[in-house]
Amino acid sequence: MYMKFKSLIDILLSLIGLIVLSPIFLILIIAIKLDSRGPVLFKQKRVGINKTHFNILKFRTMRIDTPKDTPTHLLGDPDQYITKVGKFLRKTSLDELPQIWNIFVGQMSIIGPRPALWNQYDLIAERDKYGANDVPPGLTGWAQINGRDELPIEVKAKLDGEYVDKISLLMDIKCFFGTIVSVVKSDGVVEGGTGVAGKKEIASTKESISK
Repeated sequence: MYMKFKSLIDILLSLIGLIVLSPIFLILIIAIKLDSRGPVLFKQKRVGINKTHFNILKFRTMRIDTPKDTPTHLLGDPDQYITKVGKFLRKTSLDELPQIWNIFVGQMSIIGPRPALWNQYDLIAERDKYGANDVPPGLTGWAQINGRDELPIEVKAKLDGEYVDKISLLMDIKCFFGTIVSVVKSDGVVEGGTGVAGKKEIASTKESISK
């Protein structure tokens, strides 16, 4: 019952977001075009509900010669690919704003497990253990306010499972406001996979891709 209500809220809030944030969209589009050559939007194949695939939308934050379908933390030196405007967008999470369209058309939810890359087989398999692939992916979620990039895959999937078990209006509200706090503090953002947790995820993801 709540999932139907959640879908209606997603559509309503995303429509409002597209209208209200349109001036910010315009400013960011101009900034991106002036900063580097290439398209304004970045499309990437991600895993949606029931492991279907869709193209997630982001504002482009990296140069057009960046290796495709490679998580940022797997790049040897991600800073060499990130544009000047891109650094600001990633730090503030404004690069995620175009996903409001993904939410409006029903491919994503405002709150849910962050959609995995299509080739992050280890994360997808780990989420299967908790039923986290059976709900719409989100713009933000329980794992994002509890570590984001710092989390190893096993912990990230377990947190996604906790969200699925406790999914409710109260849980979504908690994730929403927790995200605001995390963005303001830039908690858990690790470019290049630095730190112990980041290194664990790098090793795990590399192993899955090489298979």
